[in-house]
Amino acid sequence: MRAVTIVNGELQWTEHPDPVPGNGEVLVAVRAAGLNAGDLLQLAGRYPAPAGSPSDIPGLELAGEVVALGPGATRHSVGDRVMAVVGGGGQAELAVVHERCTLPVPAPLDWAQAGGFPEAFTTAHDALFTQAQLGLGESLCVHGAAGGVGAAGVQLAVAAGARVTATVRDPEMRSKVAALGAAVVEPEGFGAHGPFDVILELIGGPNLGEDVRSLTTGGRLSVIGVGGGLKAELSLLDLMSVRGRIHGSTLRARPLEDKAAAAAAVQRHVLPLVERAAVHVPVAATFEMSDAASAYERFRAGGKFGKIVLLTD
Repeated sequence: MRAVTIVNGELQWTEHPDPVPGNGEVLVAVRAAGLNAGDLLQLAGRYPAPAGSPSDIPGLELAGEVVALGPGATRHSVGDRVMAVVGGGGQAELAVVHERCTLPVPAPLDWAQAGGFPEAFTTAHDALFTQAQLGLGESLCVHGAAGGVGAAGVQLAVAAGARVTATVRDPEMRSKVAALGAAVVEPEGFGAHGPFDVILELIGGPNLGEDVRSLTTGGRLSVIGVGGGLKAELSLLDLMSVRGRIHGSTLRARPLEDKAAAAAAVQRHVLPLVERAAVHVPVAATFEMSDAASAYERFRAGGKFGKIVLLTD
């Protein structure tokens, strides 16, 4: 097979041995693979793949067709359309995925949308509902809402009956996020639009102090992105005064049981929304997988609404 390969800090489209599915695993012919901030961090040498995932082939999510079953794999048949969050190796013609981490691709999704679905919607659902326990009628603030995870979070929260405020820096993107059902505001001074029961933090350090000051009593701050900065200074007294909680989370390095549980929750609660078009996957641009370097440059440039996705054909 061929795969996007990190060679001396650069991306190349090179040959690799075909992977072989192990116990409970399926081999997937990849049709699409979404691009994520973690891929850029891995390319820069700052986000190594977890044990068991290829160290030189990036890609945290994929969609494609099952072409072979490993021993004991019974959930799928050859030819099934599946999508999944993976520890790495998604940006390749073939990839191995444990069957418990796969999701069926709903009929409304084309390959590009399916390739951009798993990481964004699993991350957003896990952070908002499993971790922060967002409830009906609560107030949510989503930072960086024009990106893949942000757009997913806005849609899921609106579908769950939450009141959503979204911060978007690029003025050209604000109307698109507003169309998802959020009240869109500038990042500066966002706290004036609170208080918030839950804040989904995708920017990182620069927001943290105002995040805490903007929480309601018992409010929850879920940190899942740090593209704007890794460090912050905040008043612990502010956090104590509202009895607030700060939670940080990633998906990539979780054990199989946790990843399978996150996938099962998405299948149960989110895929029905996709089936009836209550949520959708915004795709900003697609690139041939062999031209991954151009896709990474487009991601770095910013100013996008939704996902950038690599396609194998």
